[in-house]
Amino acid sequence: PRRILDIATGTGDLAIKLARSIDGCHVDGVDLSQGMIDIGRRKVADAGLDDRITLNVGDCLDLKIADDSYDAITVAYGVRNFEHLLTGYQEMARVLRPGGRLCVIELSTPRGWLVRPLYRFYTKVIIPALGRLISKDVRAYSYLPESIEAVPQGETMIELMRRAGLVRCHYRPLTFGVCTIYTAYKE
Repeated sequence: PRRILDIATGTGDLAIKLARSIDGCHVDGVDLSQGMIDIGRRKVADAGLDDRITLNVGDCLDLKIADDSYDAITVAYGVRNFEHLLTGYQEMARVLRPGGRLCVIELSTPRGWLVRPLYRFYTKVIIPALGRLISKDVRAYSYLPESIEAVPQGETMIELMRRAGLVRCHYRPLTFGVCTIYTAYKE
């Protein structure tokens, strides 16, 4: 892909990785947080990638981008924070060019009988306990497992992508189901 949109780009880590990995591509990153974008812009400048990466504040539910603009769209660990997930996917489908690919990686809840209880203990007990030791914002560390459980997963996520007009939607769980990669295309 030559034109890539990284939604919920945060501090631009994935945008930087993409620009370094794909010769000749340009990556536009969008995130709601001005603070994250400011940090990302410094990282992009330090990496010498100002000419290949542009980071801007924007709302993924109302992208100020023309239809059919991007060859690929990425979202890494961001869709679980969308207020209206279907609207977000509809916007991605709108700005993706025909034949373009969407790739979403998101945290998920393992389904296996052995891994699931260990995962629940880790996310419900260990993460909040460490959060209390490290940070004064205890809520931030309990939000993570709650947001993972609340986001649609597997076939339910794929159905939302289809409803948004995307095709050839697939998912693949990784690391025993702790995260999942979702892919889809625009016809």
